[in-house]
Amino acid sequence: MTVRDAVPSDAEDVYRLLSGFVTSYEPERAVFDDVTFPRIIEAAADGRAEFLVAEQDTRVVGYLLALRMPTLFAGGTVLELLELTVDAPVRGRGTGTALIRAVLARAREAQDVEVTVPTRRAAGFYRGLGFHETATYLKWSTT
Repeated sequence: MTVRDAVPSDAEDVYRLLSGFVTSYEPERAVFDDVTFPRIIEAAADGRAEFLVAEQDTRVVGYLLALRMPTLFAGGTVLELLELTVDAPVRGRGTGTALIRAVLARAREAQDVEVTVPTRRAAGFYRGLGFHETATYLKWSTT
């Protein structure tokens, strides 16, 4: 398995993974193709995001998206991990861990102050990788 930067040609695999990942939203293919995927590729290219894929036998089997935000409170940038998903047939084989380790290495290189992750279902996974609970995550929806 290889972890690498996502590229435009990964769109089909990422959309497939996204469709199986989301629970609160339903992805719209046209918006993904025309707006969100290109913007995220651009944000990763200029350092505002980390967008990684795990590839096995030329097939993308997982992806990770994290956004880098400048902060006043932390005295530097915070990298917030927003999406991590792995194909069901390969879960439990270290793919998610490899993606997390890769993004943590990039956070160190970028001198991010911390890496955060809001999660409902995977707290145990992140705790096992050294994350600890520090806050409650609240949300207000515009719709």
